[in-house]
Parts: sequence; structure tokens; C-alpha cells
Amino acid sequence: TTHYLFIVVVAVNSTLLTINAGDYIFYTDWAWTSFVVFSISQSTMLVVGAIYYMLFTGVPGTATYYATIMTIYTWVAKGAWFALGYPYDFIVVPVWIPSAMLLDLTYWATRRNKHAAIIIGGTLVGLSLPIFNMINLLLVRDPLEMAFKYPRPTLPPYMTPIEPQVGKFHNSPVALGSGAGAALSVPIAALGAKLNT
Repeated sequence: TTHYLFIVVVAVNSTLLTINAGDYIFYTDWAWTSFVVFSISQSTMLVVGAIYYMLFTGVPGTATYYATIMTIYTWVAKGAWFALGYPYDFIVVPVWIPSAMLLDLTYWATRRNKHAAIIIGGTLVGLSLPIFNMINLLLVRDPLEMAFKYPRPTLPPYMTPIEPQVGKFHNSPVALGSGAGAALSVPIAALGAKLNT
């Protein structure tokens, strides 16, 4: 009983850790301006939490389960905003599950080698998470119109929606997000795993 209770505690605390690493929901009114910050924080915290949880259980597939828990939490939050009268597209649910599946696949393919999971899996998460979420954001029905029509009451002045700079590669959120996410998620995940051993 204690063993399973500890698994539940690890899952809940790891999820809260990821949720509090920056803004874990893509609000439409500043989704584009927060993309790089989201990519860095979420790719890092997904790897740290999933590796910690996965090494504790020793079971490939745990990272995907962990990402599924966060996805359910986010859909609940989306439902809460929708109940308050905001449109369905006001919150974009982030895509964690495919990146977590890559982490699980790495752990399985390297015969449960934790160092390979951290280095290879962490890099794959850092590269894939920004790309999946950029595709997700492109499906939103006109985010700028949504942003100005339905402003959040708590929106700070520095988060005023701006027109994204399209076509300039050096300002590309995908390039910045994937590069920073991949570069930062590996060493921080390694540090997290080292602290847990």
C-alpha cells in the first residue's frame, strides 16, 4: 500500500511542478508572445518530472502516463474558462503526450538505461515539444481577434497582444523554442536525476 501511495504522491507532485513551471496553458490572448518561455519551461519540466517518475517505477510508458495526467488537468481548466463564458478556442491545450512517448521509447530502446533516457530522450523532448505545440497553435481560429474580443481581467499591461513577426527566421518562435528547449532540458534533467539518486 505504501509503495502505490508513494507512486500517487510522485505523480501529483511532479504534475504540479510542471504546471507551475511558467504558464502551462496557452491562453489565446498571449500564446505567441509566451511561446519561447513555454517551450523552455515545459520541455525542461516534462523531462525532469517524467525521468524522476519513470526511474522510480522502472516501467517504459510511465512518461506517457504522466503527460496524460497533465493533459487531463489542462482540459479541466479549459472547461472552467469555457463555463465562465469564454470561447472554446480561448485556451489551447498543450501537446505533451507525443514528446513523452518519445522519452518512453528511448527508455525502452536503450534497455532502461537512465543516462540514455536523459540525454537522448531529453533532446528529443526539447526538439519535439515546441514543434507539436506550434502546430497546435496554428489551428486556433484567429488568435488576435479572440484576444482583443475576450481579454482576460488579469492580463498585465506587458502582455498586451502583438502581431507576430511572420517570415523572419531569427524571430521564429519554433527555432528559438526548440533550440532553447533542447539545450536546457538535458542538463537540467541530468541534474534532477542526479539529485534523486
